[in-house]
Amino acid sequence: MAKDFSTMEDSNRSANPSIHEVSDPARRIFVRGGLAATVAGLLGPLAAGCASTGGGNMAAFGRSIGFKSIPMAAIDDVVVPEGYSAQVLYRWGDPVGIAGQMPAFRPDGSNTAAEQALQAGMHHDGMAFFPVDGSSQRGILVMNHEYVDDGLLHVDGMKTWTAEKVRKAINAHGVSVIEIQREGNAWKQVLPSKFARRITAATPMTITGPAAGHAMLKTAADPTGTRALGTFNNCSNGQTPWGTYLTCEENFADYFEGVEQPDAHQRRWGIRKGNGAKYRWHEHEERFDVAKHPNESNRFGWVVEIDPQDPTATPIKRSALGRAAHEGAATALTADGRAVVYMGEDSRFEYIYKFVSRDRVKPGGFAANRELLDHGTLYVGRFDVEGTGEWLPLTQGKGPLTTDKGFASQGDVLIKARQASDALGATKMDRPEWTTVDPITKEVYCTLTNNSNRGASGQPGVDPANPRVNNTMGQIIRWKEAGDLDATRFAWNHLVLAGDPKQGRWEAQGNIKGDTFGSPDGLRVDARGVLWIQTDVSTSTLGKGEYSNLPNNQMLACDPTKGEIRRFLVGPAGCEITGLTATPDLRSLFINVQHPGEPANERSDPDKPLAVSKWPDGGGRPRSATVVITKNDGGVVGT
Repeated sequence: MAKDFSTMEDSNRSANPSIHEVSDPARRIFVRGGLAATVAGLLGPLAAGCASTGGGNMAAFGRSIGFKSIPMAAIDDVVVPEGYSAQVLYRWGDPVGIAGQMPAFRPDGSNTAAEQALQAGMHHDGMAFFPVDGSSQRGILVMNHEYVDDGLLHVDGMKTWTAEKVRKAINAHGVSVIEIQREGNAWKQVLPSKFARRITAATPMTITGPAAGHAMLKTAADPTGTRALGTFNNCSNGQTPWGTYLTCEENFADYFEGVEQPDAHQRRWGIRKGNGAKYRWHEHEERFDVAKHPNESNRFGWVVEIDPQDPTATPIKRSALGRAAHEGAATALTADGRAVVYMGEDSRFEYIYKFVSRDRVKPGGFAANRELLDHGTLYVGRFDVEGTGEWLPLTQGKGPLTTDKGFASQGDVLIKARQASDALGATKMDRPEWTTVDPITKEVYCTLTNNSNRGASGQPGVDPANPRVNNTMGQIIRWKEAGDLDATRFAWNHLVLAGDPKQGRWEAQGNIKGDTFGSPDGLRVDARGVLWIQTDVSTSTLGKGEYSNLPNNQMLACDPTKGEIRRFLVGPAGCEITGLTATPDLRSLFINVQHPGEPANERSDPDKPLAVSKWPDGGGRPRSATVVITKNDGGVVGT
């Protein structure tokens, strides 16, 4: 996504944080120092060492980190600790693996739109590994392609602009489904594969759940309001216990050219005049012109469910999970087998959500659970001063969510989830991104990447969950439900405030126990309880100002019972480190290197494509790519 702080979408003008404002200096010290004693008791397991319940066989390995930390450096390569190897597996432009349709990548950007629809998209992001027959040696890898750099995608970038270029950009978005297999110490893509598939911003999709058929989702092309076309700006993801992939539509507003005088709904969702100048799709694809098709943007911002086992299955936009600038969808189960999905919304001052399914997961995979995510309760989080919090139900007819307030149906609530959350008084967060659930203790973590607008004139001030003005560094928040995962109360604290102790402002110094980092983004607790943290510092910020000692993005490992954090990986120049998944035996760890070579203005010069990075091929064009990391002795990664 576009990460330059000055261009981030910021449309929350509600007054709801008043109950969270912290003006008492003693309160500020409390926030900086940690939880009050009463709350510390509720979160005791976070500091009590590794629990033994749940987590499967991997829990027996413990949470300890066994590698030597690597130094931060301004490099143009992927660097991992001594005793590990990193292999490039799947790059932008590689064929997805459809039999008889595997065009080769052309390093000058001359692949056609039709060829791009059969190749890996640009800007790899969230990712999940689905073992075939339970194997850690063979599986289906599904990944998002978030956005594009038109300066690299086309021979001459955007110097000329045509319908063919728009089609190519549309086909470079979406999702890849590929098959991979381990042979000896290396992994390879299976070509061709019966699972291979590319889903793009033009792939037909079904809309289901309470908002399906709503008037705000109907268009001239789809008068039923149930058949959308495509998915894009797919950021993080989720993986369900019944074997499906959840891809999340994040900053969709950037693709729609708004009108001079947007209505209140469009303003709240950042749909405004000038948006379309970024990608220019509306110049050749009319549905992205809001003046002509005012409802089209309402059909994006959803969590999309994909069956990776069936390349003919229609992806489904699950409206019951609410509309948002969705970052991810971490999924876990209650004790009685119902699904719980935790979701962040990556925009300044937006919210954290939780969905609890009405029904239990049934055996039989996707076929038996096809409607599971269509029925349940969506909540939004409120993080209170005392280190406790409450999940507020986004349910029509409850509290202020009534017809006279603009919420005549549950569809209204879900399509206007931001407005509903405003009305309920949810806590405005510092860009909540990835969420993850500890499989051993069931604590939940969320990265709050940064928010340089916090405390600025006319903007919300600090609150307990977001305690720093001009928050350039971000933090990781965690909570424990008061009972099972379907509870409506929880206790929370900060795992860590990111930062660099060598900086002058205390707000930028952080409290990291170990290696420094800022702008945490990707997040995953693996099966043995290690928390992996990935960073997404914008290319306009890397190595500058308060990031002067952090020239590259990175991945770190954390033992959350001790708070110890060690740097495991540094990425190439101009990239983000993202996409995080592993084989069931944890002996292969997959990550994505997104937009290597991205310049500070986030669009490459087609005449100088290698100006920032030559990774991974050493020539041609820099290419986003999936990297698989293994331990040379064949052991569990991180031990």
